[in-house]
Amino acid sequence: MYKVATLNKISPVGLAELTDKYEIVENTDEANGIVVRSQDMKEMEFKDDLLCIARAGVGVNNINTEKCAEEGIVVFNTPGANANAVKEIVIAAALMASRNLVEGSNWASGLDTDIAKTVEKGKSQFKGNEIKGKTIGVIGLGGIGGMVANAFVQLGLNVIGYDAYLSVRNALHLSKHARVVERLEDMLPEVDFLTVHVHANDETKGMINAAILSQLKDGAIVLNYSRAAIVDDAAMKDALESGKVARYVTDFPEDNLKEMKNVIMTPHLGASTDEAEDNCAVMAVEEMMDYIEYGNITHSVNYPDVNMGRPCDPARIALLHKNVPTMISQITTTLKANISNMTNRSFKNHAYTLLDLDENVTAEELEALRNIQGIIRVRVIKN
Repeated sequence: MYKVATLNKISPVGLAELTDKYEIVENTDEANGIVVRSQDMKEMEFKDDLLCIARAGVGVNNINTEKCAEEGIVVFNTPGANANAVKEIVIAAALMASRNLVEGSNWASGLDTDIAKTVEKGKSQFKGNEIKGKTIGVIGLGGIGGMVANAFVQLGLNVIGYDAYLSVRNALHLSKHARVVERLEDMLPEVDFLTVHVHANDETKGMINAAILSQLKDGAIVLNYSRAAIVDDAAMKDALESGKVARYVTDFPEDNLKEMKNVIMTPHLGASTDEAEDNCAVMAVEEMMDYIEYGNITHSVNYPDVNMGRPCDPARIALLHKNVPTMISQITTTLKANISNMTNRSFKNHAYTLLDLDENVTAEELEALRNIQGIIRVRVIKN
């Protein structure tokens, strides 16, 4: 019986995917797998029995993924599962900013008497602009950014995309009507809207800075439904005060944003729909079970993806190890049994080797494998 712990409220639709091989426990120290949403796990200590952490969402900045890799704990996320929810809220954000919906709603809600007549007299102060025919720049054309770009094409906007690491797969899913530029600077002077959809990391921290904002068309609207750290708040404050940026719409409220004018804050609602939470939980649970039972890795953020289907009798060996020379030869020479199938992939400093054997591995062989320098975890998986 495998044990699974949950942090945060995980969708019951996702947890219903767990088979009778699994038991949900409260104590993470007992767990073979943990399913989490946004709870901060960076300072948590883990027991040797923990095999994986499945993040029901995309961002993993709440998990120390490098530490997990060093301890042989595979961390998964669920790219694409919440993409439609984010796409829809970005559309709503563009409309809110263009049509002054927040200010107009607050004003109308605050009227006391003779509301209908007052509204007709005062509504002109909230006159806005239509988004059709405008130009939007989309930074990041992955699972979410690609859907956002395609949606705005359908809404009649001119779409310009930029992605420093655009994959062939993502490029093929992009509308032919979206124009892709090779340099971010090539889109900035043209856009009425700028929306960003990249992962938060050291490379992207503060990427929307003074230099970028200064190149925008005057009066542009900036949408941040990625992560707070992507935008340099001090630079944004200056851009708002100068009028270079007309509106900043962000899903990440912070104290300092309250002091800025023309900021619309939504309370981190990007993926907060019943449908997205269900989709993320289902994907997270399926990824976790596939790894625990079969050794397959899909959508890991700290180890390479490897899939060899279900193991054949009599045994499959799963090895998490450092990405160092001669590792494969050391592994294969240690095993006496014939290897019927094998995959080895690397990701940065770590690698994963999956082997199907024609006969059972001995205790002596397992001990020898564990003693190879650079081996982090060895598992025997039986069908």
